[in-house]
Amino acid sequence: MAKLSVVPVRRGFWGNKIGKPHTVPCKVTGKCGSVLVRLIPGPRGTGIVSAPVPKKLLQMAGIEDCYTAARGSTGTLGNFAKATYAAIAKTYAYLTPDLWTETVFNNSPYQEHSDFLMKNHRPVGTQRQEAKAY
Repeated sequence: MAKLSVVPVRRGFWGNKIGKPHTVPCKVTGKCGSVLVRLIPGPRGTGIVSAPVPKKLLQMAGIEDCYTAARGSTGTLGNFAKATYAAIAKTYAYLTPDLWTETVFNNSPYQEHSDFLMKNHRPVGTQRQEAKAY
């Protein structure tokens, strides 16, 4: 059962990308029962600002700096721990711009046709304009 509970944890930076990742990559939320836990990235050196239950889970997940916010009946420690676990599990599901694949844009058919005409055809002539009669 314990091996099924292992989830990958994605860590990120706060501010600039110097050193190793130390915090959660973005704001994430987990919910269990009435308890809602929000993990907020923190600057390096902040530590984990949290109640004892989520603090222990975040330390085990390898997150060094993080702010937390909790709502609901946090006295129910089982739900509090499960909500924190759900928030930690959500860090891996979020796709940040640094993980986006490079997009290759192709020319539209209209642009390709106009490029073809520019290369292979010469202009027939200039259009005459009417002389203005004053």
